[in-house]
Amino acid sequence: MLEVKAIVLGELENNCYLITDKASGKSALVDCTDASPRMLDFIGSADLEYILLTHGHFDHIEGVRKVKEQYGAKVCISREDEPMLSSGKLSLAAFCGGIQNNASADVVLGEGDVITLGETEIKVISTPGHTKGGLCFIADDCIFTGDTLFFCSCGRTDFPGGDDREMLQSLHRLSQLDESLRVYPGHDRASTIAFEKQNNPYMR
Repeated sequence: MLEVKAIVLGELENNCYLITDKASGKSALVDCTDASPRMLDFIGSADLEYILLTHGHFDHIEGVRKVKEQYGAKVCISREDEPMLSSGKLSLAAFCGGIQNNASADVVLGEGDVITLGETEIKVISTPGHTKGGLCFIADDCIFTGDTLFFCSCGRTDFPGGDDREMLQSLHRLSQLDESLRVYPGHDRASTIAFEKQNNPYMR
């Protein structure tokens, strides 16, 4: 069983998720907007094993270095987006007034990889469109979609590395998943695959 806790942080109101395998007590953080006192209080005394990054834009990675140093967690990101961890230009921090705290990856992820968190398996799906290396993570009855799938919307594709065609292909792929999956996006409210298939114009 997986426990999911959420917090909204930063000027762009990012969702970050602390997911915990109840059997083992081991946790992972999905995206790391900052390392503010609120974030550190949110993580608390969790046995944080991983920081799972859906993509490499600055508003999802700013806190990675400090959280990694404090908790010893392994940073996981796609090969395509890994360079964003150490480049304010690539992460868009340099253009959007964000903060670039350079970090490094411990685990490079790709399509079909599986991360073991205690007794929970986290499956990795490659979903380019918002960035070339966008990822979604499926664990139990949850899917963490980053800036690929939002409530009745999807991530923008006009940044460097974005691609309309790839985004629509990724959304179509998500529409083929189990409809009961609960969707935990990088911004805005949670949803389900079933609801998005019926109501999201980009999923039709």
